[in-house]
Amino acid sequence: MVVPTLGESVTTATVSRWLKKEGDAVAADEALLELETDKVSVEVNAPAAGTLGKILVQDGGEVDVGAVLGAITTGAGGAAAAKPAAKPDAGINPPPPASGPVARPATPAAAAFPSAAKRMAEAGVAASDVGAGSGKDGRITKGDVLDFLAKPAPAKAAAAAPKSTRVDEPRDERVKMTRLRKTIANRLKEAQNTAAMLTTFNEVDMSAAMALRASYKDAFEKKNNGVRLGFMSFFVRACVAGLKEFPAVNAEIDGDDIVYKNYVHMGIAVGGANGLVVPVLRDADQMGFAEIEGAISSFGKRARDGQLKLDELSGGSFSITNGGVYGSLMSTPILNPPQSAILGMHKIQDRPVAIAGKVEIRPMMYLALSYDHRIVDGKEAVSFLVRVKENIEDPRRLLLGL
Repeated sequence: MVVPTLGESVTTATVSRWLKKEGDAVAADEALLELETDKVSVEVNAPAAGTLGKILVQDGGEVDVGAVLGAITTGAGGAAAAKPAAKPDAGINPPPPASGPVARPATPAAAAFPSAAKRMAEAGVAASDVGAGSGKDGRITKGDVLDFLAKPAPAKAAAAAPKSTRVDEPRDERVKMTRLRKTIANRLKEAQNTAAMLTTFNEVDMSAAMALRASYKDAFEKKNNGVRLGFMSFFVRACVAGLKEFPAVNAEIDGDDIVYKNYVHMGIAVGGANGLVVPVLRDADQMGFAEIEGAISSFGKRARDGQLKLDELSGGSFSITNGGVYGSLMSTPILNPPQSAILGMHKIQDRPVAIAGKVEIRPMMYLALSYDHRIVDGKEAVSFLVRVKENIEDPRRLLLGL
């Protein structure tokens, strides 16, 4: 067993944990261990059925792509080890069953994905507490565990008296930073140190987009096999139109060159199990509303379950992040290098605004565009953000290509 190819620019990984022990029987394609890379956690599956032999890299070890992790014994030896041992009393005249209720076999460990089992172990909950999973064959996913942990505790637990804490017990917990978290930290700091980063703000009246969504959301969902119409598709399409008009916002600096993109690979920031990840909508400029909404919905679910693929996390030319889902009213998003700009969406909030000389209450959202001033001029950045605002406030522009 060797470390598989892990995607663009990824050459090393860390063995997060082995899911099997030396001598354990394994089935073909069964998950054996978890690898953590700079971008995402991945599972390594058994290439064949047999018995797991010597483990060469223990938990926490650093490995290169192609390095040997261990070996599986296949053939007669592996098959023999994989078969369960015969019961000593299994014969022609087995003893009668004991009186009383028959014990049920324990739920197999395979009832949960390894990433879900790890999270349950960390939280101190059992698979029976979480219940049936949403994964294939009812397996529990990491998203199921996170949803369970987000539910309010039972009333009896809330009423229980708190345990006393000894004064001399340590109250700090030191945990080693994961590779993903270190990479996020380094890339964000790199963006601050390298780019001449600046942020411009505007606000958008969401009335028209909200009315359009309310009018057509049921018909949209019915026509597109359950795909729901959200606001992200409006903003993706609005940004695509703006990027076509102001190509520098979609470009990047490479040494002494400026690389202009004749396509839009739109990064969509989503919260994953181990931190923020930015999967990419490739050729978003060629996608319709339903395709965009379906892809973003899939990104969100697979990010929570730790199932995003490595090649989905690279190659973006522009990004959108929505702090509004967490209640953020305004922020200054940080660039995602080597991209030159990122749009920050925020919470929709009813506010009084002046409309034709009168004060009205409208659903308003603050927008923020952070950009690299080395490549994007202030006029271009402000004009791009104004174009996004205009497209959202009058969605008919998107349909007419204006």
